[in-house]
Amino acid sequence: MSSASTSIEAMLEPLRKVIPSLDDVRLRKAFSSAQTAYGDRQYELMDGVTLLSHAVATTERLAEFCPDEDALIACLLQHTLRVPDCSLDSIAKEFGRGVRDMVSRIHLLSHLSTSDWRKSVDDMKIMLVSVSDDVRILLITLTVTAYAVSHIALVKSKYRSRLCRQSLQLFAPVAARLGIYALKYRLERDAFPECYATDAEHIANQLASLQDEHGSFLPRTVADLKQFLSGEGIDAELMGREKQPYSIFRKMRTKSITGLTKITDLFAIRVIVPTVGDCYQVLGLLHRIGTPISHRFKDYISFPKPNGYQSLHTSLIGLPNAPKNVIIEIQIRTRDMHREAEYGVAAHWHYKEVGKQGGEVLRSASHLHMSDVLLRQQSVGSVVETGEKSRSRLVNDIYVLTPRGDIIELPEGASPLDFAFMLHTDLGLKFKAARVNGHIVPIAYKLENGDVVEIQTHKHPRPSLQWIEELVTPSARSKLKAYFFSHNRPQFLEKGRENVNAELMTRGLPVLDNDYTSIGTFDGKVLSVRQREDLLVKVGMGSVRTSSILRHLPMTVPKKPNGRAAKATTKQPGLKQKSRNDLVLFEDKNLQMPYRFAKCCSVDTAIPKPKDILGIVTRAGIVSVHRKDCGMTKAANSERKVKMRWA
Repeated sequence: MSSASTSIEAMLEPLRKVIPSLDDVRLRKAFSSAQTAYGDRQYELMDGVTLLSHAVATTERLAEFCPDEDALIACLLQHTLRVPDCSLDSIAKEFGRGVRDMVSRIHLLSHLSTSDWRKSVDDMKIMLVSVSDDVRILLITLTVTAYAVSHIALVKSKYRSRLCRQSLQLFAPVAARLGIYALKYRLERDAFPECYATDAEHIANQLASLQDEHGSFLPRTVADLKQFLSGEGIDAELMGREKQPYSIFRKMRTKSITGLTKITDLFAIRVIVPTVGDCYQVLGLLHRIGTPISHRFKDYISFPKPNGYQSLHTSLIGLPNAPKNVIIEIQIRTRDMHREAEYGVAAHWHYKEVGKQGGEVLRSASHLHMSDVLLRQQSVGSVVETGEKSRSRLVNDIYVLTPRGDIIELPEGASPLDFAFMLHTDLGLKFKAARVNGHIVPIAYKLENGDVVEIQTHKHPRPSLQWIEELVTPSARSKLKAYFFSHNRPQFLEKGRENVNAELMTRGLPVLDNDYTSIGTFDGKVLSVRQREDLLVKVGMGSVRTSSILRHLPMTVPKKPNGRAAKATTKQPGLKQKSRNDLVLFEDKNLQMPYRFAKCCSVDTAIPKPKDILGIVTRAGIVSVHRKDCGMTKAANSERKVKMRWA
């Protein structure tokens, strides 16, 4: 490969040939920015190729599709995020938000061939659609990929196989869906020998044998047909072609064909004429000098393909200078149809004059969202899954990068904290701060497609309960809750018990005892003491509401006819409520607290009853009644002691 020119004038010269109306002021500025940023840095994917030479070479190739200046600038700046201290904000400031967004997403898609992102082809196609909110992004990515595959000898060996496999399975089919057959054919032509070396060699040998048998007849047949049509007053351009090896390989595999002679469209001639009327006239003329094959006629002009392809197809034998019984497929189309067939949606990107003022605008195709382009096609199933599920995936998924270029898939609205937990639980628990595209961002920052995210951590886990509200991904919330559940259990158990007791007391119900007897049954299931504690821990963490606990308990607050809550009469085992018939009374008549008899003293079952008793307020807010000479009363805090007597 000859090294790409790295002077601005050498780059602009070929661009002006295909885009005469190009205003090169912004391009000069972009080239200067790229030159300063890239320096002599090498391109990671290819040996001996600098970032600058690669950006210039792919920009020159992109010009074939007549893009606008923003697309050319984005292609020039495609490697900016590989350079330290270069930011998307500076790109937005210098060249606008549109260029900034394209650069971000092109940078993301460039990692498909180098990142160890193990996803199915369908998932990667969905990613392409999701990320490419502007078809220019995908066209640049396809152009960059085609450039790399065409110089496969320079691609580093560890990336070659993956790049070529993706070209055949991912990029070429998407190019076909967009109708950009020029790129589809190049990707298949250059990637096929690398992926299927033995099959490629076998087909090449068969093609060579066929040429030895028939000779190089196609150019002579094309010349004869051109002369014939010219004599009939038709100004036509004719091109002959043999079927591409990869297309032959696919047909032989799908139809279980072993020899080339059984492939009916091995040879083809394309006839390009000025008008639609000329197309049908040429069809009739060619049917006069050749014999049509029945059931091989297709009118894609009256009935275009879903991607917009239009042409007349017919198959003939007996054409001038063609071997006997060799079938030749004829494709007849106008010049506009031909450009559409070669460049698909990109065929509409050239500037056209509109209105009396002669102003120039970019046709709307450049602003189509990829999901609109692909989802509207009948054959969309081969690009993305059909139905509402695929549509929701297009909307709800984003893709971001780690500093070393690994692709991470997240739901829309995800934060850097979600990203950290997605990479590793420890990274999430030790989260300290995050840099996105080189800038510190708040924990609630919403990530976008193409963001490069770097996580800064504490030495030890320091999570916060408030993080639960910030997290979007269920898996991250689950990991955070599991940490708190296991590491902060005593605190959350106490807090949960306090919350439940407070709710019980406001409803006039007895508070929980030491065994949490009142929540021994929950939703009809008998819970062990450990399970009751787990329930209270969840209340303390805030993952379960206190009110929802009470709604599921067997004890309920009866209602009066007017709908107000009546005083609860349900008693928990081992817990007595103060009433006229209570056995004990508080000496302080203003004190209103539930109480129970301590098991250590067996006060309630003692005969005769102990003369002197004393109450001790527990942390749960319940008064435990003891003998006054009990060892527990001597060890208790004096502030917790309550004087009591027998009723």
